[in-house]
Amino acid sequence: MKIFFLLTFSTIFLTSFEQASASAHYDKILTHSRIRARDQGPNVCALQQVMGTKKKYFSTCRNWYQGAICGKKATVLYECCPGYMKMDGMRGCPAVAPIDHVYGTLGIVGATSTQQYSDMSKLREEIEGRGSFTFFAPSNEAWEQLSSEIHRNLVDNVNIELYNALHHHMINKRMLTKDLKNGMTLVSMYNGQKLLINHYPNGVVTVNCARVIHGNQIATNGVVHVIDRVLTPVGNTIQDFIEVEDDLSSLRAAAITSDVLDILGRPGHYTLFAPTNEAFESLPRGILERIMGDKVASEALVKFHILNTLQCSEAIMGGAVYETLEGNTLEVGCDGETLTVNGVKMVKRKDIVTSNGVIHLIDKVLIPDSAKQVIELGGAQQTTFTDLVAQLGLASSLRPEGQYTLLAPLNGAFSDDTLQMDQRLLKTILKNHIIKVKIGLNELYNGQELETIGGKLLRVFVYRTAVCVENSCMVRGSKEGRNGFIHVFRQIIKPAEKTLHEMLRNDKRFSLVKAADLDDVLSRPGEWTLFVPTNDAFKGLTDDDKDILIRDKNALRNILLYHLTQGVFIGSGFEPGVTNILKTIQGGKLYLKTVNDTLLVNELKSRESDLMATNGVIHVIDKLLYPADLPVGNDQLLTILNKLIKYIQIKFVRDSTFKEIPLTFYNPSITQLTKLIEGEPEFKIVREGETITKVIHGEPVIKTYTKIIDGRPVEVTEKKVTEERIIQGPEIKYTRITAGGSDNEEKIKKFLEEEVTKVTKFIEGDGHLLEDEEIKRLLQGEAPVRKVQANKRTQGGSTRRRTRLAYS
Repeated sequence: MKIFFLLTFSTIFLTSFEQASASAHYDKILTHSRIRARDQGPNVCALQQVMGTKKKYFSTCRNWYQGAICGKKATVLYECCPGYMKMDGMRGCPAVAPIDHVYGTLGIVGATSTQQYSDMSKLREEIEGRGSFTFFAPSNEAWEQLSSEIHRNLVDNVNIELYNALHHHMINKRMLTKDLKNGMTLVSMYNGQKLLINHYPNGVVTVNCARVIHGNQIATNGVVHVIDRVLTPVGNTIQDFIEVEDDLSSLRAAAITSDVLDILGRPGHYTLFAPTNEAFESLPRGILERIMGDKVASEALVKFHILNTLQCSEAIMGGAVYETLEGNTLEVGCDGETLTVNGVKMVKRKDIVTSNGVIHLIDKVLIPDSAKQVIELGGAQQTTFTDLVAQLGLASSLRPEGQYTLLAPLNGAFSDDTLQMDQRLLKTILKNHIIKVKIGLNELYNGQELETIGGKLLRVFVYRTAVCVENSCMVRGSKEGRNGFIHVFRQIIKPAEKTLHEMLRNDKRFSLVKAADLDDVLSRPGEWTLFVPTNDAFKGLTDDDKDILIRDKNALRNILLYHLTQGVFIGSGFEPGVTNILKTIQGGKLYLKTVNDTLLVNELKSRESDLMATNGVIHVIDKLLYPADLPVGNDQLLTILNKLIKYIQIKFVRDSTFKEIPLTFYNPSITQLTKLIEGEPEFKIVREGETITKVIHGEPVIKTYTKIIDGRPVEVTEKKVTEERIIQGPEIKYTRITAGGSDNEEKIKKFLEEEVTKVTKFIEGDGHLLEDEEIKRLLQGEAPVRKVQANKRTQGGSTRRRTRLAYS
């Protein structure tokens, strides 16, 4: 029972502590300041003072360890913590400050000017008497900063103006800093005027954007908080201020056009960075007219200047990121006494406090990405691309009402040779970096094809930590504009033009690879990654050695198929330094990783990577790869391989043989049949010398494919009726075509004609039907066949004689 009580008590205590601390950032920062000054004696607090100013702060950990506030060097001061005082001859601040009424406490905290004005305005009697008050007392420096005109008006009319002004700094109950919650609105003792409280995570507490610089000085009839400026009454909303401020007429027009002005008249806690008329006039006329003529763009523009939180300048001690009403973010910071926005000094006047927020006047217009044209989204690292697009006349083809995606290479991707090439060729290259539709990063998927304005189809490859288009992978920095997206790429994108077979055939570096009879595999559509050993990998072999290796087709095929894996794997698509395991067609495993932008396969460097083919990618290596667990059983072959492979010990098992890998491992024929034909194909075998002419009536072609519509992949189905065709030769009957057009139909007929010719070599006698599995086996060139008679009952109840193939 005792344990239960203790656990319950502990839980309640900790919960209460957490709730209290969550709303008392000021007190938490003050505690940290006491800890930092513990070597100075009891009740001493460490502060930071900005050099060249009188501004002092109880600092956050970040400011403390940086030794700076708002980018300016800060010196460390040690003072008595609020409520304590020094004693002669003793370390630290061992004595508690005397507790007096509010008037006397003003003198204790050094707010002597406020104390003097309380005397002059007859407020003294009130704050010496009974009650419970909170007095936000301006410091002596705060009164000195007041404009001479306002100061003179107050002093000239002490019984009304000065008395009311001081009452505006008071509330009729005691409120410690822990009670001053962020976003709270208090009612002052003057005419019900509002006091807007903000309590920030960095410990700063503000009242109408005046910072509390010395808080929680307890009095017998209340509490005193010293603040750094004199408060002025707040009555208007941000909307009211914009409507009457002449220097904001351009902003007013934009806010009215976009229907945003009314938002700024509603209750809330907003921060408006308000561009002056001069700021709008500095914009290029074409850009300003386009934005103002587009309601969506103008709404985005105005909302990009509004935060949904109230950020007083005194609360900003370093850079912080805030979300705007437009949805994107601004970085608000400070540089000495000046506020910065996105790192730029642009604030002309700060802390214009209204009843629903604060206004900072700025001398630049902030244009969000969502209001920009796609070509305007390019940053400093993509200027070469955007400049070339403009210079070669492609920018004019990006219509404001259109939808586009720019695949923008970094500046460093453009070599001198590229920049000096014929402009027509360079324009073609750039066209292949502009997609006809607007596609965001989260809309891209593996296997997707993107059509460029140059008519090329670019393939998308999605990996665990990368998205690549053809040979180039993205880097961070994607942006969405009014008419499109821009994505940043490491390299210039090079669309594939040739198959793997064509690339090898035309390159003299790979002559020995061609001897493995992989032409058919490497010519067909598919997705392959091929690690191609150059002729250098076979250095040291005599002509006799090469002849032996070439004659042993099975060994050569095993070795080279260890260099082939299914799927397209771009070198820069791999996570740097992480090993990726790929299973090869031979059955062994390859171990890939990238180190310092170099692709390593089984720890061997690829000399040239990411050579794109229409059916895969090539990575060039100058050494032969060999699976470590694959034994050799032939002394002669072992001798040859040992000449080529030095980086592993090849196993030798007497008389072991390589397994036979038929070139049908990718099932090209069967895949094509099962994809394009529904139902069983019927064959009629033609006796020697006999010719059959038959008309085939094409059924409707149902063509299904994926198309990007409004930036999203949509499955589209088209129906097309094929014309009648006459075929000479063996009769071929097929049912319904489900994909492909007339080209695919011709390929199917040609394929079936060729395969039926093969079948006739194995069959004698009358025509008959073949089972699906038998067709697959026969077309793969496996065991010979024999005839087996069998009867099969048809649907009508009769029997029919069939001849089927069986393996002997």
